[in-house]
Amino acid sequence: MRTIGILSFEDPKIDGSRKILHVDMDAFFASVEQRDNPAYRGKPVIIARHPKENSGKGVVSTASYEARKYGVHSAMSAAEAYRLCPQGIFVSGNYALYREVSEQVREIFKRYTDIIEPLSIDEAFLDVTDNKKGIPYAMDVAKEIQETIYKELNLTCSIGVSYNKFIAKLASDYQKPFGMTVITPKRAIPFLEQLPIEDFYGVGTRSAEKMHELAIYTGADLKKLSQDECIQYFGKAGLALYERVRGVDDRPVKVTRIRKSIGKERTFYPFLYHDNEVEETLRKLANSVSDALSEKGMHGKVVTLKFRNADFETVTRQTSLVDAISDSQDIYFYALDLWQTYGDVSQGIRLLGITVSDLSQLAFENIRLNLYTNEAKEAGTLAYKSNTLLTENGDIYENKNIKEDAAIQPAPDQTSSKEENDDE
Repeated sequence: MRTIGILSFEDPKIDGSRKILHVDMDAFFASVEQRDNPAYRGKPVIIARHPKENSGKGVVSTASYEARKYGVHSAMSAAEAYRLCPQGIFVSGNYALYREVSEQVREIFKRYTDIIEPLSIDEAFLDVTDNKKGIPYAMDVAKEIQETIYKELNLTCSIGVSYNKFIAKLASDYQKPFGMTVITPKRAIPFLEQLPIEDFYGVGTRSAEKMHELAIYTGADLKKLSQDECIQYFGKAGLALYERVRGVDDRPVKVTRIRKSIGKERTFYPFLYHDNEVEETLRKLANSVSDALSEKGMHGKVVTLKFRNADFETVTRQTSLVDAISDSQDIYFYALDLWQTYGDVSQGIRLLGITVSDLSQLAFENIRLNLYTNEAKEAGTLAYKSNTLLTENGDIYENKNIKEDAAIQPAPDQTSSKEENDDE
């Protein structure tokens, strides 16, 4: 036990009794478009307004895997995406349809458990410890869910299987698309130790750069810090980091609904008649929204711009993102893109507002690292991957898209189902 001031902490212990899935739909928006439009299948699909039809403006929401081969990715300008992939099929996006399909996916989840925590329109945590079908092994539940989504909706997903949310999230990102990754308690520590610090869910690029200044490059480096040092360097996040790198995350899968949106708006008199006034106001609003998100420990995947002219005509426009954001610069970037596409100051602007919605909790909630001015942001992936998964009855579930990663070992043994708390 360690004591800091009046606080005492015991070294964390792994609870391997739970069975947690993180299900992440593969290139969701683009995949729905390819499913419903046969001419798009096998071709690079980019969810963004075409730059030639939009004065070179617009931002990519997501891209199909065919488009990603050309370097196209979310948050890229549509103009840059067109430069990289001029043959790409640009689609503005049908967000009502995406929400409808998301609900269909959720209905499949409910066949197995009611303990579902949606993170966004295309991903969710599931606690299948005591699932409705009485399936004893989480891997088998994941297999059924993956196959059912494919058969009924003609869409693929990647699933991380582990004993807590943190590691399940890492696992789902490891081998996409249509992958399954299983990390048992006995294998968690080796994986986390070799994991680059920037691949820790909740540690973004800029935060990782600051950690590098402390000679922290991998999970093993982070693990060298004592609990006292973690808290000293990283404040409240320090205790969470100390536990996560030791494979501990006791957060439950939360069924309760979280706040739907966070927004700020301002009214003006005299009205605004210049774009530079609007842009400066948007920057201030983005800062305010970012601060409010930080206070709640949240980030979101939808940015909405609202403006009202002198004649009380109100316009709202939104853009949906693949990666959740909370940073003020990111919020400003997307709000400004919406303004430049749809805004008009000629009649005077009496109200401006920015809202971020489709919210989820940050990995390290409500925390700014003491060393930095930048909030930790969501990043990447890792976990153990096998191309052959053995079920308890000896059936082999093989996903041909899965490849062995020689840098990650050991391979899962086929007797793990007999080991206590190691049956994921």
